[in-house]
Amino acid sequence: MLNRGIEDELLNYCQAHNIGVIVYSPMECGLLTGKYTKESIQNLPEDDWRRTKNPHFQEPELFANLKLVEGLRPIAEENNRTVAQLAVAWVLRKSEVTAAIVGARHPSQIEETALAGEWALSKKDIAAIERLLKERGKAR
Repeated sequence: MLNRGIEDELLNYCQAHNIGVIVYSPMECGLLTGKYTKESIQNLPEDDWRRTKNPHFQEPELFANLKLVEGLRPIAEENNRTVAQLAVAWVLRKSEVTAAIVGARHPSQIEETALAGEWALSKKDIAAIERLLKERGKAR
């Protein structure tokens, strides 16, 4: 969702040549799960790689990403889903994407995100998410 560069050319090529795509980290290391706040990220250890190496966890990206998550939350809730499930369903919406590699620390997280595979986002939801991503800017 935050790294959309493959959507421009790569997915079209893969579709034309019947190549499946496996996406990695659709929840952006937990950022798109809805569990993080600015405060909780600031409380990560100083040497945590998310704080030191991942620009999505650093300003100015962090503010934009947390605002995006807050915009995604009502879409997920309207569908009786979580933001994490929405993030996974988002990448699975493309027919070229055959699987998503999803990380988890606990079995319950796998149980939660696995349900995203059963969720086909509606055109209305996709349009709303696209609007949020456009507002966020710099998503590509």
